[in-house]
Amino acid sequence: MLHQDIDLHSTITALSCSLDLVGIDEIRHGKRVAMMAYHIAGELNWPESEKIGILHAGMLHDCGVAQIREHRQLTETLEWSGAEAHAERGADYLSACPLLAHLAPEVRYHHTRWETLLLLPLDPHSRLRANLLFLADRIDVLQVPYLNSEQILTAAPGIVARLQGLSGSLFAPELLDAFARVADSQAFWLAMDPDYLDEDLRSLGKNIAHVALGYTAQRELARLFSRVVDAKSPYTEQHSERVALIARQLAADFGIDGQELEQVEIAGLLHDIGKLRVSEDIIDKPGLLTAAERASMQRHSYDTYRILQRVFADSKIPVWAGFHHENLRGEGYPFKSGSEALDLECRIISVADIFQALAQTRPYRESMALHDILDDLRRRVSAGELDAGVVDKLAEHADDYYALARGD
Repeated sequence: MLHQDIDLHSTITALSCSLDLVGIDEIRHGKRVAMMAYHIAGELNWPESEKIGILHAGMLHDCGVAQIREHRQLTETLEWSGAEAHAERGADYLSACPLLAHLAPEVRYHHTRWETLLLLPLDPHSRLRANLLFLADRIDVLQVPYLNSEQILTAAPGIVARLQGLSGSLFAPELLDAFARVADSQAFWLAMDPDYLDEDLRSLGKNIAHVALGYTAQRELARLFSRVVDAKSPYTEQHSERVALIARQLAADFGIDGQELEQVEIAGLLHDIGKLRVSEDIIDKPGLLTAAERASMQRHSYDTYRILQRVFADSKIPVWAGFHHENLRGEGYPFKSGSEALDLECRIISVADIFQALAQTRPYRESMALHDILDDLRRRVSAGELDAGVVDKLAEHADDYYALARGD
């Protein structure tokens, strides 16, 4: 069974990079929120374990945001009437992942006014943690125009004053007082520089013990992020989950078992994590993509590969997930890898991905019937793109795989 010691801090940091992609560029919003919340918690003399907890909650606080248009709404104003929806989704995702379920309450209420939080049946500490995330999140919205510039130092007093004007309504007075104290230091603002931010996060991680995770815990962590990806479009709902199920069963039919089988499933769950960078306008487009739109789509598998290298560096998961658009002729993307570079697991995930996508309704076509899908796969085999043995294995139990693909 898959069991390994994992650096949970580095894993959360790496996976938060995938959430950053929703803003199209890796703008590190989650990391900045995390570090500012960490420093304010330090000013309040919270225990180190609580400070690390709010740091991790900050990096994951927007895990309910998958669509770029929603991200823009959240970062354009201090309050947005639609903010509640992503907070609820994020809390649901975290609650379903035992490893991170303890972060769900503050994520659920990280856009709730302090005056409203006081009326809710929450324990005082969860209430304060949620409001600290809200405060750090809104600090970041106000500082973004000045990032990576010394002009943040001239803008900082205005940011502090604006937020202090919301004491007791949006934010807890004690949080704003602590913020004002740490914000008086130029270092608080200058530490948001991308290089310094990453360096500080790595430094903090050195003092956090690794966690022993079995297969179930790793799968649930992967499933959390697969749900974020699949939420980008109603057309991709449960795509990653179903690809993972198909890939796992195909691998088992080939006699793959144990840890390798479990890693195939995790690779299937995470194969599209890089797609968070792709605009939903492209994913949902009913017609042909332009050259620029195709380029945006094609980079997602490379982003998948690089993100997963940070989490699963000692396994084949990054390769199996990141190579799912390669083909045997060496004409896929992003590496143009030919058959010699594609092991059986790569070939399995590629077939599983195509099979499930063809069985699912997409904006440019309806769900295809099973016999049409098999014809399509065999054409790709004849063209030298897909592995004949994998397609034949799938065809042996085609009805069962079709049910998995459609969620029947």
